[in-house]
Amino acid sequence: MLQFADLRISDNTQPILGATICVGIIGVIVWAYLRKSDSRLPLPPSPPTWRLRGHFLPPRNTSLTVARWIDEHGPLVTIRSGIQTTVIIGRHKAAVDIMEKQGRMLADRPRLVAGDIFSRGLSLVLLDAGDRCRRMRRALHTHLQPKSAEAYQPLQMSQAKTAILGILDDPHNFQSHLITYAAATIMKVTYGKTTPTSATDPEVREAYQILERFRSILRPGAYLVESIPWLKYLPWYAPELKDQFKRNRRLYTNQLNRVKLHMQSNVNTGPSFSKYILENGHLYGLTEIEMAFLAGALFGAGTETTAVAIGKVLMAAAQFPEEQAKVQAELDAFCQLNDFSAKAPTFADKPSLPRLDAFISEALRWRPSEGGPPTGIPHRTIEDVIWENYCIPAGTTVIGNHWAISRDPEVYPEPDAFKPQRWIDDQGRLRDDLTFFVFGFGRRVCPGQHVASRSIFINSLLILWAFRLSLDPTKPQDDMGFMTAMMPDVPCAIEFQTRVPEVELRRMMQKDPESG
Repeated sequence: MLQFADLRISDNTQPILGATICVGIIGVIVWAYLRKSDSRLPLPPSPPTWRLRGHFLPPRNTSLTVARWIDEHGPLVTIRSGIQTTVIIGRHKAAVDIMEKQGRMLADRPRLVAGDIFSRGLSLVLLDAGDRCRRMRRALHTHLQPKSAEAYQPLQMSQAKTAILGILDDPHNFQSHLITYAAATIMKVTYGKTTPTSATDPEVREAYQILERFRSILRPGAYLVESIPWLKYLPWYAPELKDQFKRNRRLYTNQLNRVKLHMQSNVNTGPSFSKYILENGHLYGLTEIEMAFLAGALFGAGTETTAVAIGKVLMAAAQFPEEQAKVQAELDAFCQLNDFSAKAPTFADKPSLPRLDAFISEALRWRPSEGGPPTGIPHRTIEDVIWENYCIPAGTTVIGNHWAISRDPEVYPEPDAFKPQRWIDDQGRLRDDLTFFVFGFGRRVCPGQHVASRSIFINSLLILWAFRLSLDPTKPQDDMGFMTAMMPDVPCAIEFQTRVPEVELRRMMQKDPESG
């Protein structure tokens, strides 16, 4: 039988232990001093904490804690978890100055050991700013740039019409219809899949499980291996992460192989990202496993985030009926002027509907997405970053907190109020001097933003044109839930009253489904 040594501390070892602790404390102080870099400028202020392990971030409504720190200490705050230092940006100007104007120096990601186990360096979101990241992002950007994204508008119009029919048949499960829209659209964009896709498909459920695991990895303190890296070499450590990687690899390679088989058999599935990279991957130096994981990342991220964004717009419409009525008045005036009695509005009508665009922008600011962990997806400085009288040393984790930035009173007066008019100028046009970071920051901005923004627009347009939305007073509501929760888990009960006679509405949604 194994015998364990007596771990009690004798009188002789107490001085040694005390000296060791002192040396450790001095080492941390020296380390913190050196983190100031040669500029001798300090880190941004840090909220006081009595905890030896550092600042505590509650698991729920984390951003409310961050926003309070920003209000009390300024646009940037420094928080500590063990020996790890993180700078959180909570004001618009600071985000522009640091994340956008100095984006090259924040294009990196901090290394997450649990992320290495989960993805083996193949997850685009977790990749450091090295060669693989550049090759993978370049392939995505080239295929999903604005002009290329336009090719998917007929698909998006068709799927949005299907969502309207789903709401007509089963309005209580509107969230499921939004997930079906997002899943069917991104499945076609990614893999060219022509068979119907729904929220209950195995691939869709698997994508949600992957996202759930991914969020757990980004949650500070979720895995002990971040503090004790050698744990990853133990065969029994984190089996769920190792198993998830195998499942991801199997799912992604099977999907890519299906596209390859269609191409070899001359099956015309139309344009898709997988088809594009299989034909052009050599231009970016992509291996097949990189292609598989890159396509998988596009499918997985697009499935949930698009549905959640549309859900926020609908929640805002139901919660603020006066603002909803203004958008619908604009829609009615435009449709009457253009004799839209026989057809629904389309993408082509976007320039004539600034109030709808303003409503969408305000909804996404009002309840911003955090993109992963409660505080935001982390960046890492590759050089010292100077901002005003502060220095963020190279190697520091930096997070732009969407909630705190969205509450910047200098950029968004009365930030807690829902005011779409703030996005409209004196001439009734959309302002070009007001922005929000819906799709992330700098060089790590979401490559699929052009496809996603079109999906949000066309669904918002058709739903607000077809229905009057109101909250169900008998059901629980959680307007903060869309910020962090997975889509089906958000308590949100909306009633839909048709604004177009149902027979006519069904006819228009079923007629010419590929037009748009």
